[in-house]
Amino acid sequence: MFWRIPVVLSLLPALSAADLPLSQVTLYKHGVAHFERVGELKPGETVRFDFKPDDMNDVLKSLTVTDRGGGRISGVRYDSSDPLDKRLAEFPFRVGQGSSLAAFLDQMKGARIELKLGAGAAAGTIVSARVVRDTDKDRTAEREVLVLLMDSGDIQSFDLGAASAVRLTDPKQQSQLASYLAMLNLTRSRDRRGVTIDATGSGARQLTARYMTPAPVWKSSYRLIFGAAGEPVLEGWAIVDNTSGEDWNNVRLSVVSGKPVSFITKLYEPRYIQRPLAELTENQAVAPVVYQGAMDSVMNKAAQAPRNGRQERDLAEAKLALVAEMAPSSFASTASGRQAGELFEYSFSSPVTVKQGESAMLPFLQQKIGARKLLVYAESYGLHPRDAAELTNNTGKTLDGGPVTVYDAGAYAGEALVETLPMGDKRLISYGVDLGTRITTAFDSSQAVVREIHFRRGVLTTRSAIQETKTYTIKNVDAKAKTLVIEQGQRAGYTLLDRKPTETIPNAYRFEVKLAASGTETFAVREERVFDQTFQITSLTPAVLTSYVQNKALSEAARNQLNQIAGKKREIADNDAAIRRAEEEVASLAQDQSRLRSNIESLNRVSGQQDQVQQYARQLATTETRLAGLRDTQSELRKKKATLDGELNSLMERTEF
Repeated sequence: MFWRIPVVLSLLPALSAADLPLSQVTLYKHGVAHFERVGELKPGETVRFDFKPDDMNDVLKSLTVTDRGGGRISGVRYDSSDPLDKRLAEFPFRVGQGSSLAAFLDQMKGARIELKLGAGAAAGTIVSARVVRDTDKDRTAEREVLVLLMDSGDIQSFDLGAASAVRLTDPKQQSQLASYLAMLNLTRSRDRRGVTIDATGSGARQLTARYMTPAPVWKSSYRLIFGAAGEPVLEGWAIVDNTSGEDWNNVRLSVVSGKPVSFITKLYEPRYIQRPLAELTENQAVAPVVYQGAMDSVMNKAAQAPRNGRQERDLAEAKLALVAEMAPSSFASTASGRQAGELFEYSFSSPVTVKQGESAMLPFLQQKIGARKLLVYAESYGLHPRDAAELTNNTGKTLDGGPVTVYDAGAYAGEALVETLPMGDKRLISYGVDLGTRITTAFDSSQAVVREIHFRRGVLTTRSAIQETKTYTIKNVDAKAKTLVIEQGQRAGYTLLDRKPTETIPNAYRFEVKLAASGTETFAVREERVFDQTFQITSLTPAVLTSYVQNKALSEAARNQLNQIAGKKREIADNDAAIRRAEEEVASLAQDQSRLRSNIESLNRVSGQQDQVQQYARQLATTETRLAGLRDTQSELRKKKATLDGELNSLMERTEF
């Protein structure tokens, strides 16, 4: 084994680092936290923070430092992103774990060194260093030996075990060794990276550093308490998690509702650019040159239905019907709220302590809120509506989105989720199923009715409307009145006819219906869809045109014009039918001629059949005469068709309504 030698390596002095305690933490909803540190910086001190490697991009993007003592910040340094092995590879020596002093000095061949040996000293240039094993009868001992080239030219061997101190006399080599050991010390924890702040100035100064790092989002949860007396109470709790790597001791804590834009930019890792290779033109060979030849959209505002006297009485009766009151939690909410630009911030007035790896639940709200109980129904719910509450945010604060646990009459009533609710806004939440109310729906559709007819350049355009009705049948089996909100989805192209919704949301209408105790209500919602159709007049039959002529939406002048077109279409249709009949008769006669010629040819080869042949010949002559007449008729019909088509085209060009 190696003897441990009390050798002192003289290194360069290092600056002391000041501690800036954590004073304030602000948590956001988009995955970052803002930290503030404040502390005193004495002359000659630097400030160093340690971060996780993944935090460095955000730190470098957001770090700000303020010197309130009149000094100035001279620079910010931080550990390289390169791994430790790569950074240590830049040094001309290695200090391995458990390695001997001789192994280190052997790497320094040629370096000048001084040894303290008792009362004397020795200096020279390192030739080598090694471990020597001495063996006798009883044991084997190891000692470290250093071989130096002395100034006199002699080469001498020294036992390092006899040396009380070893010193490299070259300041550059001393600095390299100091940097090497400092790097080993600072990167002892492989998951931390250091940021050092250098400041200049005389006297003690107050330094403030602020920065952002990734952090878990804070969560909010609420308790909505309906009691027998007074307005409903809303409690809000903020749930925070400390994964920063250090304790939060008596820090000022704030939580912010909202979603500012945030992103990651790679600032920590060194970025290299591939530079082009440039050479002088005269050093390049001449290459041949190849010459080329010569890109309702506005939503309705929510209708606010005024609350009438009956509604107020219903609400009062519902409150009086509660048989027990659940008291709010016994805590004093010390969080103050303020609008921070487009965001909303809750700041806890008392210092907060959350240890590393712990989480905390902190109250930030406890006050009365505008809320009324009702039922909500959408067709996707099935047979029963949902127990719900309409929350009106009259707290003067923005309520962050989160889960809501509802207590009614001293008992747990259900749970809901609510999105972020700005001041003055209103939102529905549903937390249970009302088994005391049943709802069924029926659907009815009318036949499409043509409301407008237009004609221009041979194109007929109709505007038709179809009406559809959805009827809700609501049975309230409970012996108490209720208020129901029906949510019916909006459909593209459909408009409401009779009813005005209580309010409109981006994809649905909401209708409020009062339900009497132990009664049945029907509620019909009628919608209409208007659509256009276009037809080429040549593709419509006279019968279809006649049906449009009879439509009451036409003016008398338009009716006469369309009637003329329909009449001309009938003439063309009759003429086309005559052409088809003539073509069919010609085809039939041609078949008869072919049959007669075949019979005559067969009989001519048989003796004694001349009479029959003569008879077939007379029939063939008659058929030929009829064919000649039909061809004349076809010619006349085709001429007439051309004339009628021209007349129709001329009529259509003149017609417009």
